[in-house]
Amino acid sequence: MDGIYEENCDVSAIFFDLDNTLIQTRKGDTKACNQLVEVMHHQYGMPRDVAVDSAANFLRAFRARPEDESYELNKWYELLWRNSLPKNYRHVTRNITAEWLKLRFENLALTPDVIHLLETLREDYLLGLITNGPSRAQWQKIQRLELRPYFDCVLVSGDLPWEKPDQNIFLEACKLLNVEARTCIMVGDKLETDIKGGKEAELGGTVWIPLHKDAMESDLPDFTIHKVTELPEVLPNSPKFKRAAHPSC
Repeated sequence: MDGIYEENCDVSAIFFDLDNTLIQTRKGDTKACNQLVEVMHHQYGMPRDVAVDSAANFLRAFRARPEDESYELNKWYELLWRNSLPKNYRHVTRNITAEWLKLRFENLALTPDVIHLLETLREDYLLGLITNGPSRAQWQKIQRLELRPYFDCVLVSGDLPWEKPDQNIFLEACKLLNVEARTCIMVGDKLETDIKGGKEAELGGTVWIPLHKDAMESDLPDFTIHKVTELPEVLPNSPKFKRAAHPSC
């Protein structure tokens, strides 16, 4: 596959979305809740169908409102769980919340192949993380998953006056890294935020990773890949990636 740039044009920085791009947030949260059903059933004696309904109610409420500034973050999760559990099981709300947090971050952790990708990319490029979402909820993920060391800048929309697709959040990342927009690439799963925003900021290239395999094709991104670890296939030729893919070379 050809690279995004002509051979005489350099790529200086790569910007990544977080959720469902570097970490599989939707799948991970679903898996954590499914695992928690077994905990609620076996450890707390909750009927399995009741546990399934409780986990589903929580996940729906959590996705609709992952943060409430009126509460400390983990207390907000605790309140969501309390409201999702039957009254006769609400006495274990704190334990359920703690177990969910543990399972959640186990399931959201960067996989070894994504870690290898980021470490290898950083030898050749500046890396930025640009994520939409409430500040505390996003920073909790960034900190618990120990993502900060992989990036030269991290922008969370909850800390800023803009969110993707506003071009200003991309241009702010360019400013922080002291690079020109035309030498940057945006990688993300959402056409309406990551790809549209990258285009409007006049970045040098956009790479789309559809959340669903059966997603319709689009002419908006410069490239479409199935998973983030395929990114090297659409980057300019890199000897380091060649060696990584073919150690005998």
